[in-house]
Amino acid sequence: MFFPVIGITGRADRSARPPGPSLFALSQTYVRAVELGGGAPVIVPPYVEEARLRAIFERLDGLILSGGGDISPELYGEESSGLLWGVDVRRDRTELVLARWALADRLPLLAICRGVQVLNVAARGTLVQDIPTQVPGALSHSSPVAGRPVPEVAHTVEVVAGSRLAALAGAGSQPVESLAGARELGVNSAHHQAVKDVGDGLVVTARAPDGVVEGVEASDHPFCVGVQWHPEVMVQSSPAMRRLFEGLIEAATQVK
Repeated sequence: MFFPVIGITGRADRSARPPGPSLFALSQTYVRAVELGGGAPVIVPPYVEEARLRAIFERLDGLILSGGGDISPELYGEESSGLLWGVDVRRDRTELVLARWALADRLPLLAICRGVQVLNVAARGTLVQDIPTQVPGALSHSSPVAGRPVPEVAHTVEVVAGSRLAALAGAGSQPVESLAGARELGVNSAHHQAVKDVGDGLVVTARAPDGVVEGVEASDHPFCVGVQWHPEVMVQSSPAMRRLFEGLIEAATQVK
């Protein structure tokens, strides 16, 4: 049986003790979601020399840009707001390279939370550095559990009709109909940054009720979908979230 190999970007972690060695880490929820969707997950380390990174990339059938800390604003031409968290420029540069390769080589790509921000910056877009201070009337987009994504719905998003995201979310599930008739989907939330100026070749596919961008995709790409929430922790309870991974892996199956 063929299992598409799905690379998932990892992060640096120095929490282990004693004696506190430097580790590369990834939440197991991403791995389980890929397995549930029918893929074979592998972790892509965040600090790899570019030629070796390319060797890894060329062996992948699909790519997931995972969640994590904030992207250095110098990489999208802005100064720091002073409200950033968990910036790791080495990881940023690695993931920006991967995202640009995936766009150029048309490798199936699913970008999650921080990942959708990486995707946008890779496409020459910019970011809202801190939603609470830069978006008037913003909802709370941060998880109540110390920023950790949880499976409970935090708010809805309005999904653009005709988008790939709408097709995926509607397969095997029933998104809520709002009073205005718009298609809505309940999502979790654990972020304080978001897409601001949309990158070249990307289109907005979902927004929160406060106008914050919650989804983007590249319409001329076989599968390039980005969501600002964390579907990997909702796959057991939500067919719509599971379909995001199944869609990625279906597209990755066509790579070979």
